[in-house]
Amino acid sequence: MQTLKGSSFDEMVAALTQGYGSFDGWRLGRDEPLDWQVNFWANERLSLVTNRDNGGWCARTASETPETLSLVLTRSGAITVSGLSREVVGTPGKLLLINNHEPDIISVAPGYHLSESLQLSWAAIAQAYAAAFEAPLVGRLDIGQALDLQEKPTNLLNMLWQTIYFGVKDGGPLLQCPIALSNLTEAMADLIIRAVPHAHSHLLQKKIHLISPRHVRRAIDFMQMNISKPLLIREVAEAAEVSVRALEIGFRTFKGRSPSEFLREMRLMSVRNDLLDSGNNEPLSKLCLKWGFFHFGRFSATYQAAFGEKPSETRRRR
Repeated sequence: MQTLKGSSFDEMVAALTQGYGSFDGWRLGRDEPLDWQVNFWANERLSLVTNRDNGGWCARTASETPETLSLVLTRSGAITVSGLSREVVGTPGKLLLINNHEPDIISVAPGYHLSESLQLSWAAIAQAYAAAFEAPLVGRLDIGQALDLQEKPTNLLNMLWQTIYFGVKDGGPLLQCPIALSNLTEAMADLIIRAVPHAHSHLLQKKIHLISPRHVRRAIDFMQMNISKPLLIREVAEAAEVSVRALEIGFRTFKGRSPSEFLREMRLMSVRNDLLDSGNNEPLSKLCLKWGFFHFGRFSATYQAAFGEKPSETRRRR
């Protein structure tokens, strides 16, 4: 991990952006002396930050900063997250979860402050969500909260947090095992989606996430194999060997959406994955054709409604 230290607030903000991304910061008491140290490490899906300072400052994420989920252990002091549906306070004994695009202001209380945090890229969270729900993540998760470390689900998440953090910190063994680190990162994202309360948690309890019947699975396989073609739902039903009505009932019962909605979400997620792929430089028009979108004029609006950003904005974040 790289270590930076100093006495200038602006320099501290610049150091913290190495792990958290760009943000606007300001002090509550500019006359107070400042003594800070920041340690950080990052790859494309995960970053670690340790921050020690005198507290008494606030931050707001810059609009161009890529979306992340921070898991913060406050060792000393307090962090208050405002602008959510509720105010959340992280103190020792709590694991603070912060989606950097959801809160308005993050405030570090005056006095000695020490925190350690992991940041997961939102792509990792979206991937875990898609695997759990078999659908792309659309809209906010509203996941910002402070979890009690003594509670069982949080205790398990904390153990995984400790394994990753100390496995990387100070040249830890996970730096020599990139596959293990990647698997642990995916496991943490999956645990967050399945065990931490959020806006969509109630859907995991519904029967739409039980094992789908055979005709629904056959329909999904047929959609995947023909995803770039202008499919009719009648053709999908024929491939699944059921009537259109039976197919509609099966999808609404076990997937919570119609077959056509499910197919559109599959295609949108495929385009998004290509846009996030740093090795894929195909123009958007070719990606649209590749994944079965033939009306370019409507695609951008459809994509933005699904993911909350334009295709060009997704591509810039990779």
